[in-house]
Order: sequence, then C-alpha cells, then structure tokens
Amino acid sequence: MAKVEGISGLTKLFRESLNDVDEGSHVLFIGSEAVCPPFASLLAYAVRDHDLHFGFCPKAVWERSRVMNWVDGAGFQIGKGQFEPGEADVIVLLGGLAMPKFGCPVEDVKALLSQVPRCKLVIGMGFMDVFRRAGWDKVIPFDVLIDCYMSADIV
Repeated sequence: MAKVEGISGLTKLFRESLNDVDEGSHVLFIGSEAVCPPFASLLAYAVRDHDLHFGFCPKAVWERSRVMNWVDGAGFQIGKGQFEPGEADVIVLLGGLAMPKFGCPVEDVKALLSQVPRCKLVIGMGFMDVFRRAGWDKVIPFDVLIDCYMSADIV
C-alpha cells in the first residue's frame, strides 16, 4: 500500500508497477472510448524511456484494438494500425470500463483476459474506487490496483 499525491504520484506508481516488465514487452490499455484514451497516453508517456509497445482496446472489443504511436509534439496517440491483444504481456484496465454509462460488462473483460496467454501482469487504474464499487476487484485477478481520488476547486 502506497499513498502519493498528484499526477506525478500517479505516474510514479504506474512506473513502479512495471519495474519487473521486460524490455520489448507489449502493454495493452483497455478502457472506455473518449474518456480513457488520455489516461492511456499519460501512462504510456510515464514509461516512455522503457522499450515497450503500446496498444489501446476500447470496451474490451478485441478486433478494435489499435497501436499507440509516439507523435512528436503530441505524445502517445492511438493510431490506425491494428494491435494484436494476444501479444500483450501486460494489460492495464482503466476505470472507465467499470462505469455503467461508459464501460462494458465485466464478463467482456474476463473473456478478453482469458484469450491472452502471455499476460503476466494485470494492472487496474481507476478513480474514486470505481473498480471496488462495481465489484470488479472480486472478479478480475488484479496484480496491481491503483486507485486515485480527485478534488477540484474554483478559485
């Protein structure tokens, strides 16, 4: 259990969760459309100095998985090229998946996970305890669960 603050704390925890991942590994972010891609881009950026390959899969729909490429001046972006989920060594589940309005059924995620034999690490990254509130922590075999809390003020 670790407690950190801010975006730099979040990215630090993510970096640490990948410490034992081999260079050249494939990392697949699975998240909801529109809401999760910026977080996938941020987390990929946090480990940009590792030799990793990234992909994004919207709502656990295997055939919609796309590569994430580095774009100078913009950071990691979801491209048009196909990413093969079966090659993922690490799967990062983003919290938007567990949100009723934006996500998908946990069974869809479990089904995708069962088809990825190379996966050695399942990371959950969500906000405001979304995975626990939805009961996903009892169904998905998370190796690491990063839970963030936000607050905002108008000044």
